[in-house]
Amino acid sequence: MKQRNGTKMNKYEVKQMNAVLEQLSKIGIVPVIKIDDVDKAVPLAKALKQGGLPCAEVTFRTAQGEEAIRRIAKEVPDVLVGAGTVLTTEQVDRAIDAGAKFIVSPGLNPKVVAYCVEKGIPVTPGCANPSDVEQAIQLGLDVVKFFPAEQAGGINYIKAIAAPYVNMKFMPTGGVNASNLNSYLEFDKILCCGGSWMVKADLIDEGRFDEITALCQEAVRNMLGFELAHIGINAENEEEALKAAKMFEALFGFAVKPGNSSIFADKYVEVMKTPYLGKNGHIAIAANSVDRAVAYLERQGFAFNPDTAKKDAKGKTAAIYLKDEIAGFAIHLVQKKK
Repeated sequence: MKQRNGTKMNKYEVKQMNAVLEQLSKIGIVPVIKIDDVDKAVPLAKALKQGGLPCAEVTFRTAQGEEAIRRIAKEVPDVLVGAGTVLTTEQVDRAIDAGAKFIVSPGLNPKVVAYCVEKGIPVTPGCANPSDVEQAIQLGLDVVKFFPAEQAGGINYIKAIAAPYVNMKFMPTGGVNASNLNSYLEFDKILCCGGSWMVKADLIDEGRFDEITALCQEAVRNMLGFELAHIGINAENEEEALKAAKMFEALFGFAVKPGNSSIFADKYVEVMKTPYLGKNGHIAIAANSVDRAVAYLERQGFAFNPDTAKKDAKGKTAAIYLKDEIAGFAIHLVQKKK
């Protein structure tokens, strides 16, 4: 968001709004929730947090939405809660008063968007075509909701219309599920995705919060896509490294691939030419998004060594080591190649 009533917003307001959008980006999935029983709001928020998705878009489709937001904001403050299906400026006021940190609407109502910008709260209005996107840009936005995502053409349509709008990012919602989630998130103009497959109405109504937690955990694992990339072994010198790599080639046919600081045996084993991090070496774990993986693991209490971070040309983290070793091995997150 860039302007308010024709004037530039102050740096603090821009920073605050950007921080909320950055949080949503790092979480990756925004559960979209319809609350019919306000007493379910807090245990639901706790289930989301425990499941690795500490955020929620609580819709105004029911009379309990406002109070649900208020209770979550007060009792589970580390869950980033926003208001969805916001249609009027009056609802914007009610959402902000209840503690909402962001606003989502199904369509682009210029009056509502301008009011949110004036109030200094992030808003992602629903857009489904280039005209909507250009109107959003005119109103000072650089993130919009793409809705209804699947029905409007899905990720292929987003890619088709996104090219001219270099600074615009999208939050697809509507038809996003476990099977197509990553096809959206792997596109660099997707901020995050909204979805409700892990917070189905019957699970909420029946208080099956353990199942919601499990579904959130499953969604996070699917989104991050952790898998073993390679094993790193510390050799004393280049001669020993080459000798070790050749042994893997002789045993298993892993072709030797010399590099600057290490020698690979195919893609499975990296032998360091001189001892590096880790008493014994390192284990590289690939992720769909290193930045989201780091954010998730930090929320679980794990620490990283920022001095080891490597960035790609777009400023995203391509690789980083955890601070602590496991059984003498440093743990190395690496970005999956697309």
